Amino acid sequence: MTTPIQPALDGSIPVQENNFETWVAQVRPAFEQAAATGREFASWHIKVDAELPDPPNPKSQWGALMHRFNEEGLVEAVSFTTTRDGSGVRTWRGTRTARTRRAAA
Repeated sequence: MTTPIQPALDGSIPVQENNFETWVAQVRPAFEQAAATGREFASWHIKVDAELPDPPNPKSQWGALMHRFNEEGLVEAVSFTTTRDGSGVRTWRGTRTARTRRAAA
């Protein structure tokens, strides 16, 4: 169900902020492609390589995205690495199913 957009008092239509689900739909193809390769990656590698936008709440939603992909069976946790600023992050690899989908396509 689509929520109607309330025009501003001057009659203009405000720009809608992307919600989490819209953002997931935007970035999913890049992660599916990365998962299909079978190589190990951190989410920020894919963000930078594919020039992906940040989610509405970057501090929590990158992790939520990867958790979702893990729950869906697209990726599996492999190890940890560090970001450019020294923060520790989990690394991922596409599951056998994700790699097989690419071979079947």
